[in-house]
Amino acid sequence: MGEGNRLAMKAIVASGEIPGILAYHGGRAVGWCSVAPRENFAALERSRKLRRIDDRPVWSVVCFYVAPDYRRRGLMRPLLEAAVAYAGENGAEVVEGYPVDVPDRLTGSSGYMGLKPVFRAAGFREVARPSVSQSVMRYEISPPPG
Repeated sequence: MGEGNRLAMKAIVASGEIPGILAYHGGRAVGWCSVAPRENFAALERSRKLRRIDDRPVWSVVCFYVAPDYRRRGLMRPLLEAAVAYAGENGAEVVEGYPVDVPDRLTGSSGYMGLKPVFRAAGFREVARPSVSQSVMRYEISPPPG
């Protein structure tokens, strides 16, 4: 994480806003998942590729981080499930994510928005496909109106 990102995250935390959830092991934070109402993510709101698909209010899962020594242990799914639970506890009716298909070789940042099979296993369904490798997937906490 670059210095600009660190400072921006510090400002968010200092404001009292909760930018996501943490996973701990033995008192050490080993994973993080960013989840909040979509409108809290200015870059997402401006994105041409990941534009809103309807006018329903959604919470968005936009980023995962797992400490290098905890990767490949299946931590992304429990982080995602905890993010859905947290969003639901805070009034979300829909949680949306933007995962990628599993690449041939996962690099440090290639799966930062999540992996499609993990979202599917957590009960999300694909609602749009803005590119060949990326999906918009939703978890319905409350059924759509009507």
